[in-house]
Amino acid sequence: MYRVMLALLTGLIICIFGMPMLMGWLRRRGIGQFIREDGPQAHLAKKGTPTMGGILIVVSALVGFLLWAQKLQAGTGFALGLALVCGGLLGFADDYTKLRYARSLGLQGRTKLFWQLALSIALAYLATQHFGVDTKLYWFRSDAVICDLGPLYYLLVFIMIIGTSNAVNLTDGLDGLASGATILVMTAYILISFTMFRNHEYLYTHVQGSLDIAIFSGALMGSCIGFLWWNSPPAYIFMGDTGSLALGCSLATVAILSKTELLLIVLGGLFVLETLSVAIQVLVFKATGKRVFRMAPLHHHFELKGWSEVTTLIRLWIVEGFFVGIGFIIFYINYIGGK
Repeated sequence: MYRVMLALLTGLIICIFGMPMLMGWLRRRGIGQFIREDGPQAHLAKKGTPTMGGILIVVSALVGFLLWAQKLQAGTGFALGLALVCGGLLGFADDYTKLRYARSLGLQGRTKLFWQLALSIALAYLATQHFGVDTKLYWFRSDAVICDLGPLYYLLVFIMIIGTSNAVNLTDGLDGLASGATILVMTAYILISFTMFRNHEYLYTHVQGSLDIAIFSGALMGSCIGFLWWNSPPAYIFMGDTGSLALGCSLATVAILSKTELLLIVLGGLFVLETLSVAIQVLVFKATGKRVFRMAPLHHHFELKGWSEVTTLIRLWIVEGFFVGIGFIIFYINYIGGK
């Protein structure tokens, strides 16, 4: 467990002390955030705030992980690093496009989709052909197999990569919301994957490299804590798509490698709600011409109802904490049942 703590502290220290240098570099180059004019008016004051802070989230998490990973067992560490870096690079390209063309929209949707598809195919292939990950979909118990997906496993990985990365991206519209929620989910995954490591020989034999998953989760959690120090309201810097896509791809990969694909839906409940609010808003508006929410994603709806940004943030953190608690209880009850 000490490796997990050291990875966490390494990620935290690099991110919290390196962020002022990154912010200064971004300001000198005029790299600032674009703000939607149709959103909450209070957000207009944030225009020009340095963005792309996700660069340091990726670097600090990667350094913390590589320094303290024990064996990079069965290629698991490579897969985790690949998801983090590739998600960050895709997000960086998106942020760069926004800055270069001075617009709020970055890469075209189909371009993002193509690279997310490429990443998911690479991950699914490496996981199944080289890292010892099976294609079975498990219920919440290690001995409860729903079905063997076979070739459809590639589709599952694609859905998880695109769904989770876009969900975190949608959630990253309020100071500290995405980073705080990720910290909570990674806390759960540290406990879950370390439990798997301690019980690998007789209970979680189908999960490869569980200690590396715990160390990676710790490094990512520490980086997000360091980033949150500067991203809490009022934010001095935003993570941008560089950070949100890196975090989303990492969350999906942690769930895939730990064989907790279904549990991620519960653990990341806030991300699910934010995504559903957008889907519901679009579908209902196209069908009826009416809006369910004052604005989507969900956090903007509450702001337009009169909640302050800090109130909205804390209440949504509470919601995510509830989901993480329920998710870990589900895991623990089924862990006890599987012994």
